[in-house]
Amino acid sequence: MTKTGTLVTDYDVYLFRQGNHTRLYERLGAHPAVADGVQGTFFSVWAPNAAEVSVIGDFNGWKAGEHPLAARGDNSGIWEGFVPELGQGALYKYQIRSRYRDYCVEKGDPFARFWEVPPKTASVVWDLSYAWRDRSWMRCREEANTPDAPISVYEVHLGSWRMPEGERRCTSYRELATELADHLLEAGFTHVEFLPVMEHPLYASWGYQTLGYFAPTSRYGTPQDFMHLVEHLHLRGIGVILDWVPSHFPSDGYGLSYFDGTYLYEHALPGRRYHPEWKSYVFNLARNEVRSFLISSAVFWLERYHADGLRVDAVSSMLYLDYARSAGEWTPNVYGGRENLEAMTFLRKMNDTVHANFPDVLVVAEEATAWPGVTAPTATGGLGFDLKWNMGWMHDALDYFALDPVFRKYRPDLLTFSIWYAFSERYVLPLSHDEVVHEKSALVGKMPGDEWRKRANLRLLYGYMFTHPGKKLLFMGGEFGQWSEWNHETGLEWHLLQYAPHQGILRWVTDLNRLYRREPALHERDAEPAGFEWVDFSDVEKSVVSYLRRGRSADDVVLVVCNFTPVPRYNYRVGVPFGGFWKEVLNSDAVEYGGSGVGNLGGVEAERVAAHGRSCSLPLTLPPLGVVVFLPEGA
Repeated sequence: MTKTGTLVTDYDVYLFRQGNHTRLYERLGAHPAVADGVQGTFFSVWAPNAAEVSVIGDFNGWKAGEHPLAARGDNSGIWEGFVPELGQGALYKYQIRSRYRDYCVEKGDPFARFWEVPPKTASVVWDLSYAWRDRSWMRCREEANTPDAPISVYEVHLGSWRMPEGERRCTSYRELATELADHLLEAGFTHVEFLPVMEHPLYASWGYQTLGYFAPTSRYGTPQDFMHLVEHLHLRGIGVILDWVPSHFPSDGYGLSYFDGTYLYEHALPGRRYHPEWKSYVFNLARNEVRSFLISSAVFWLERYHADGLRVDAVSSMLYLDYARSAGEWTPNVYGGRENLEAMTFLRKMNDTVHANFPDVLVVAEEATAWPGVTAPTATGGLGFDLKWNMGWMHDALDYFALDPVFRKYRPDLLTFSIWYAFSERYVLPLSHDEVVHEKSALVGKMPGDEWRKRANLRLLYGYMFTHPGKKLLFMGGEFGQWSEWNHETGLEWHLLQYAPHQGILRWVTDLNRLYRREPALHERDAEPAGFEWVDFSDVEKSVVSYLRRGRSADDVVLVVCNFTPVPRYNYRVGVPFGGFWKEVLNSDAVEYGGSGVGNLGGVEAERVAAHGRSCSLPLTLPPLGVVVFLPEGA
């Protein structure tokens, strides 16, 4: 029999209805507890249009009415109750009978902390107790997340990063911990970003069709197993960013859709409710309770799972009312525009809440348009994100590299245009999972030419990326030049690392990461125009560009020269800001990276020959399809 009881206070209800509750997960959902000396579980669910709500589960034969919940008498729409002698591991759902149209449905818990392994659909009562050991990381992580820090992100889909040899199953959270951390450290990445770990019914959605906004997927283990993975990465000095999807949710009947016989979480307006591109439902961000739900989810992952950042998916789809909709399929805002004012308000509120509670974390926007002020402070009218994915750079760069080198001289704008806006936001340069699926080919497969030229082009792309202003992100498999397009059903092609060319690509990425982290000129002024200076971008006939990266100290200078053709250039003169010896610290054509060994024998002495508006210059040897990086002696 269900005892009365509550974890929800009147103040909770007030904050919830105002859209200002940021920790609803402490109140709603299933919470093992003791009431009147009896061990059991408190249940609370928001279903304002329900006539009856019961907790059903394996403990009562899934029979409605055995454990009914009571509606609070405050018009909050919250139903609650206490089930004695029920605890960890119990399977449950809510049976909801609506006040409308005799609608009756069994729903999973929107605040469930754990779920059955899909395709099973029950929520699981679970205690999130964990003795964290990452205090040192948490205390100092601000240093790793500041705008002037080197941030190099390795993007990972947990289920397909590595599969146990000879087994048809995913690696568990705990199995991944040591091996993933070892790889990240060896390759020099500072952060890992996980495609959504939040529970999702369709594995092929990679987590982007999120259903459990407060539960890591049970496919790879328990919540504590995921905590162990995060903790282990922290203990090894690696930051953890989680993809998070507040834009839309799947239509599965046991989830959030039509929750209490009404459009509760989704929009009631047909033109706002359904997302035509992803065939999912769009959150009603005008509803205060929905905003409380989503902001609480963001806070939850940062607080309970010690995440160091959130990458917010599909921000563009939230900001534009006409996103993926034709004329006549959307309704303008009150001012007649296509901007989604409710989404703007929500994103600002979410970012302000996160930064007020966790000033040392990153919130990153996947925003693919020229929306102004994505990373500007909310106080000045911006959206308040810390970083924004530079989708324009990614698409332009990949379009350029897909060209046969013969034709690259006709499209230098694909390389140079990004600098025009590089400092308008704080950017991440992504080479993400979206570019290596759906018959787009792996990164190396996008490159023209034979196998040698493909790999040379790939190394050149990475060299250009790591020396261009902006933080870095590379999807798994790209670091060793995987040939096959990514498939979430299979593991990466780790066997390729037995071959020297793929070892060379991994060594190149490793050395790029090390130089990027070591040299302030390559990271500390990413969002400042003074951190970048063209030497020459006018040699379109030879498809050669050269530029300087500068740190805050006058001594922190890096020279980068890229040759985008397979023709070596000898005695190629490049102007430099001062004389002396310039050491060649990286060369993508070095033999150890799989190149031909064309280079500058360790460095070049500057000559008093004017070039590119500078009094000194270097007579360089430029390797084919190569990038060379120089530091002045003593730097």
